[in-house]
Amino acid sequence: MVRNSSASSSAVGIAFVSVAAVLWGTTGTAQSLGAGGLSPFWVGAAQLAVSSLFLGALLAVSHWRLRGRAGRAGQGGAPVQPLLPNPVHLGLRPAWFVLASMGIGGYSIFFYEGVTLTGVAVGTAVAIGSGPIWAGLMQALVLRAPLSALWWAGTLVSVAGGAAMVMARGGATLSWSGLALCLLAGLSYAGYALINKRLVTHMSPRVVNFYVFTGAACMAVPIALVQSGLPQWSLAAVLVVVYLGVVVSGLAHMLFSIGLRSISGPTGVTLSLIEPVAAFVLAVWVVGERQPLQSWLGLLAVLAGLMLVIGAEMRSQRAVMAAQMA
Repeated sequence: MVRNSSASSSAVGIAFVSVAAVLWGTTGTAQSLGAGGLSPFWVGAAQLAVSSLFLGALLAVSHWRLRGRAGRAGQGGAPVQPLLPNPVHLGLRPAWFVLASMGIGGYSIFFYEGVTLTGVAVGTAVAIGSGPIWAGLMQALVLRAPLSALWWAGTLVSVAGGAAMVMARGGATLSWSGLALCLLAGLSYAGYALINKRLVTHMSPRVVNFYVFTGAACMAVPIALVQSGLPQWSLAAVLVVVYLGVVVSGLAHMLFSIGLRSISGPTGVTLSLIEPVAAFVLAVWVVGERQPLQSWLGLLAVLAGLMLVIGAEMRSQRAVMAAQMA
């Protein structure tokens, strides 16, 4: 029973995070369809702002539905809980939300600027590829919960495969400052994921993500204004940003947060390597791009590595459940 329960829980978490990563993989295709005239800083900042509004709307709808159910039950329409509960009352420090906002906001800022300096291929490979490694190191050194050799083996194989897929596109430019920014992007996202894991364990993912993305938007918009001035909007750019904010940021990170409730933060970050796989499939099937052999081999490496990571995660969860039942 322990094994079945833990395996089922891990499988559900892996499925949620995998779907989130697939949605993230649509980013490049969406941007290519209409956001070309908008500054990358504003794409990131506006995306965060739209996601904050979307998550706020989800919270409001959920709150009204709870009030309606309570009213039908004869409780006078009183809400089951406040619309925006105080994190302190749940034992959560406000600083954790600030750090999570800095992580997701910093990822957008560092990534877009780093890609501008290094090119899409190198920038994406470094940012996405370094995230799982940063997460594993922080899990071991900061949280004092080292990961298994199987997890590291799978992660390194997947990172190498993802880098091969992205680098096959070409367009590399040597820029040490750009590489540093992309490494910071990976570090920022890994930190966000580990903190988010702790937050959603004690609070609704809807509330957590609303707080985090609202804070991130408040940080990113002034930076975009300073770096790029006022945005030049077009109808196509608005539609793309709305899609990115609602689906790629809002919905995808909700799924990611729900998934993190039953898997480790580092495993969640490693599963985000499904993103270049999804982007690859879209490029082949939707855009009609021809991919070199290197990309196909990288795809196989990513999938093989992820299978090892999934195996390590499910083995770890079974061990934890067995220890709790002992």
